Amino acid sequence: MILHALYEYYQRKAADPESTIAPEGLQWQEIKFIIIIDTDGHFVDLHDTRGENNKGKRYLLPKAQKRSGSNSWQTTFLLWDHYGYVLGHAKDESEKAKAMAGRQHESFMKELNALPSRLQEDAGIHAVLAFYKNQEVEKVRQHTRWPECARIPGCNLTFRLHGETEVIPERAAVREYIEAQAIAGAESGVYTARCLITGETGPIARLHTATPIWGGKSNGTLVAFQKNSGYDSYGKEQGFNAPISLRAESAYTTALKELLASQSNKVGIGETTFLFWAQKKEKQNGGFDLEGNIPWYFSDSRDQPDRNVAAVKALYEAVYSGRLSHEKDRFYVLALAPNAARITIRLFKEGTTQEFAEKIKEHFDDLEIIRPSFEPEYLSLYRLLTATALEDKMDRVPPNLGAAVVESILDGSPYPVSLYQQCLRRIRAERKVTRTRAAIIKAYINRFNRFHTLNAKEITMGLDPNNTNPGYLLGRLFAVLEKIQEEASPGINATIRDRYYGAASTNPVAVFPQLLKLKNHHLAKLENAGRRINFEKLAGEIIAGMTEFPAHLAMTEQGYFSIGYYHQRQDFFTSKKTENAQ
Repeated sequence: MILHALYEYYQRKAADPESTIAPEGLQWQEIKFIIIIDTDGHFVDLHDTRGENNKGKRYLLPKAQKRSGSNSWQTTFLLWDHYGYVLGHAKDESEKAKAMAGRQHESFMKELNALPSRLQEDAGIHAVLAFYKNQEVEKVRQHTRWPECARIPGCNLTFRLHGETEVIPERAAVREYIEAQAIAGAESGVYTARCLITGETGPIARLHTATPIWGGKSNGTLVAFQKNSGYDSYGKEQGFNAPISLRAESAYTTALKELLASQSNKVGIGETTFLFWAQKKEKQNGGFDLEGNIPWYFSDSRDQPDRNVAAVKALYEAVYSGRLSHEKDRFYVLALAPNAARITIRLFKEGTTQEFAEKIKEHFDDLEIIRPSFEPEYLSLYRLLTATALEDKMDRVPPNLGAAVVESILDGSPYPVSLYQQCLRRIRAERKVTRTRAAIIKAYINRFNRFHTLNAKEITMGLDPNNTNPGYLLGRLFAVLEKIQEEASPGINATIRDRYYGAASTNPVAVFPQLLKLKNHHLAKLENAGRRINFEKLAGEIIAGMTEFPAHLAMTEQGYFSIGYYHQRQDFFTSKKTENAQ
């Protein structure tokens, strides 16, 4: 299903006249340095294409071939490659590296000289052949910009004629040659079978094109088989075990590269890369554009801090206006992670635009909780995950957690228990219940109860005086006791939260009797008699709802404790704002 969905995406983009997706046999490739030559092959200049972000310019070049095994140096790319192939430059000064660069350059020249004579007559190809015949390679290494190029590991190079704008691999003669090779290859395939994607019988790809993802190796592939592993099925080697035609392989790998290079169809969360795409092009007549909005539900942007809010509001508007009732087109979510030379599939979800949009709205509904005015209106997946990690760093988040949360969002199922556990651990460690952590706990408990506990009372957005859950009441009481201490000792550096939160939320009976004694001491310091009475009354009302202080709070009750504490603290703040306004 994954490959078929990617194949369909390629067909959709290829049919779009505004799309820049690479045609069959080509790929968009970043090139940081270009060797400028004249029509006689003489070296003119070494051009640096990099911009301010140190990224090179992208060109539409002949597709890179898969390299694998100990003889990978024999595989070279047409008219472009890294400096080992193009110039015979070694990656370091070791004898082994120099020998390898020599073999790579020999392979590059062998393919170049094997080009048909009609192609060698093209002015660009003729100039490249003359460049090597004239032994102009050393002049490139003597150029002032060469040290910068050489410092870039595996820096890719290609050629351009002086005075022209397109690089030589982009010339019309080269494109025609690639198209002819694709037809010839299809007609003389070494192995023919029925393609698992298209259902058509034709030549099968033995190796699939590398589609590297962030954090992975440059030769990472989605489909790969170990060569001569002893597990060949019925004598079929490598890609022949799962037959994908040459054309389908080219289409799905190109589509995957397009998505991985996209800035609007991709979100990176930790080491996991999430890809989103629709079966059909976005509606132009006012339909809801889930493909354009969904990345903003999962990520934050410093450059566009309000984009997340705008995307969520567009989602709510689409749901409430009924625009989603006709959105039956298929939508796909794919999560990938690096794994040695292959790519790990963390998640793949397929559904309609309407189904996914409604589930995502339900997710934001569950996260709704009272918040300070300076907090963002909606919480992205990035904020949720980092709130559970040490120092709010994404690299401290468990690697599988992001995909597990996305799966629960798209399925509308309970959130992973690991998200809840991580959140409680951070609260106990830091003794800090933030809005994001409170939202996670509220959403987790409500969803869990919705599926597993019949007739369970849902946690509300704000303070719920009618909630009699022991953990919730204890959390409220703890917040009241802390507030009394703060008002009794203005400017205090550390409150009972810093010393007792962990014990109070896990072993209440060991802590609360002592805290209640401290309360009397703190109340005596309050000069405002009315304030003392209000605090005594509030604490008494909370205690009246309990029969005893439990010896231990289970993990679920610890979550209620955090929510009760957060709700009560926010209620104090809200009440104070109201009083000041009056």
